[in-house]
Amino acid sequence: MPLSIADVHRIAHLARIEIDDAQAQATLAQLNDIFAMIEKMRRVDTTGVEPMAHPLGGRQRLREDVVTEEVDREENMKNAPEQQDGLFLVPKVIE
Repeated sequence: MPLSIADVHRIAHLARIEIDDAQAQATLAQLNDIFAMIEKMRRVDTTGVEPMAHPLGGRQRLREDVVTEEVDREENMKNAPEQQDGLFLVPKVIE
């Protein structure tokens, strides 16, 4: 089901984006192209295809997780402008 120009204006309003009619028309065409591609992908028969997280079967070579540096808590706390019970105090940023 293709989007309408009213849908694009509603999405822009919800996203708090101001767009003119020309931009809305261009966005409408792009979104409808994207939805058409998604619909094509939905129609693909994936029966018998095993789900995968990555298309390549190789294993990642990760380094061993080893502590390489000890953190001196007391030394770090010396740099704290404010602290309480061994924790940094920061200004409240979320109401």
